[in-house]
Amino acid sequence: MARDADDGSDDPPAGHYFAERPESRSDPVDVDVVLADTAFSMRTDHGVFSRGRLDLGTSLLLRCELALAPRGDLLDLGCGAGAIALAMARRAPAATVWAVDVNARARRLAADNAARNGLGNVRVAAPDEVPEEIRFATIWSNPPIRVGKPALHELLVRWLGRLESDGTAALVVQKHLGADSLQRWLVATGFPTRRVASKAGYRVLACAPATQPSDPGRVDLHPDA
Repeated sequence: MARDADDGSDDPPAGHYFAERPESRSDPVDVDVVLADTAFSMRTDHGVFSRGRLDLGTSLLLRCELALAPRGDLLDLGCGAGAIALAMARRAPAATVWAVDVNARARRLAADNAARNGLGNVRVAAPDEVPEEIRFATIWSNPPIRVGKPALHELLVRWLGRLESDGTAALVVQKHLGADSLQRWLVATGFPTRRVASKAGYRVLACAPATQPSDPGRVDLHPDA
């Protein structure tokens, strides 16, 4: 799934990284990820988000002090090569981490990266392969803004709606690509959402399970920093 910009298109090109089967030539590059509490190596590739580096948004999310359930089912939504899933799996070894992406090449990379790091608690799946009864204690995502607003909104309602009653979610989104308007939409849709970090043009939004939908006309248009 995509993780950078929104071009307003509702029909993603077949070669993009939120296509099911990217057409770009494979040329893998390894990346070392070093965080304060853990480190791992992962293989990246063309046709999958952020080849050859850990993108700034994902880096910010992984360096935030976010709630992470120590057990149960966790979700990296739009996993790409698996950076978020790998960090979650290292930090919560007793949990099952679902790494979900529509992109078949991304799923292969994420599975290989989990194996090469000895993380047996990562389960890689296409969206429709996740059993419907699964509910998530934690969801972290650098979501696919470029798929367009209707598809993005459908995606978020689908997966945030599967949070456990006491679950938490965190999304990282660029400010100039609509982070603040997305926060307002989430609140209006019924998901209590607050900004917990802001750096280098990115926002990290913390979301709670859905309550009753609020009135979009009463949503705060200027949330506090």
